[in-house]
Amino acid sequence: MRKMAASRGFAPVVLPGAMWRSCLRLWDEGRRLLNRPRGGLIASVGPGPNPRLQARAYAPLTERKRFYQNVSITQGEGGFEINLDHRKLKTPQAKLFTVPSEALAIAVATEWDSQQDTIKFYTMHLTTLCNTSLDNPTQRNKDQLIRAAVKFLDTDTICYRVEEPETLVELQKNEWDPVIEWAEKRYGVEIGSSTSIMGPSIPARTQEVLISHLASYNMWALQGIEFVVTQLKSMVLTLGLIDLRLTVEQAVLLSRLEEEYQIQKWGNIEWAHDYELQELRARTAAGALFVHLCSESTTVKHKLLRE
Repeated sequence: MRKMAASRGFAPVVLPGAMWRSCLRLWDEGRRLLNRPRGGLIASVGPGPNPRLQARAYAPLTERKRFYQNVSITQGEGGFEINLDHRKLKTPQAKLFTVPSEALAIAVATEWDSQQDTIKFYTMHLTTLCNTSLDNPTQRNKDQLIRAAVKFLDTDTICYRVEEPETLVELQKNEWDPVIEWAEKRYGVEIGSSTSIMGPSIPARTQEVLISHLASYNMWALQGIEFVVTQLKSMVLTLGLIDLRLTVEQAVLLSRLEEEYQIQKWGNIEWAHDYELQELRARTAAGALFVHLCSESTTVKHKLLRE
């Protein structure tokens, strides 16, 4: 049996509220979805830059045989580091893999320790988000990250409405309107909805207010917010999730409302639907958890884990 080592003593992360426990559970379930590969980022282990690795760093991934026995955490000058046996984890661009909080380091180490004989990189969403934050492969600054997230308002899933059938129109009204009304009241803005193919006309002030709100987050948390927005295809649902107005399950279901309606009516390919739903939940939960661990003080209780 492999043992997860810890220089400081591995420990459970104590997060506030049932919502974050739900995030942890769904993220953990996602790590167990060891099926077909997905694209993403990986971390590397080695003494220095590798030109071939750098050229392929952000290419679609394959699996790799597990090459380490123990995972541990150490605290360095720049933050918390992940060690695979006695080798320090590095990013695809060969930077030292260093995260700002011990709780985040524990979560990332858990992803690496949970891998079995084969490392399935596409299940390691927190590692991916850390790599993105450290390497910043698209070279975007804070303002660009914020505006990219807010731009989703122009095509926000819950702002686009159908005109028929009547049952779906009513379902969208009953399920989506309360979330929009909450966001409008919470941020003092106008959002609205539309049946036009052009979507709703979002006032400039609304975008300005949300840009100002997102500016209160650091760069790492913003990477997580954008990740969640791209999963849900909705800025409004992401705000509801991050502000604890919605659970992960609720946010995902609302983002798939029309699809779930069609499935209830016409049926589905059970395996494909179940996998897609669980994977979306896991990715959304990981993103929300990442935002939380990067933007709030988190308590970690220190005690050695017994086998």
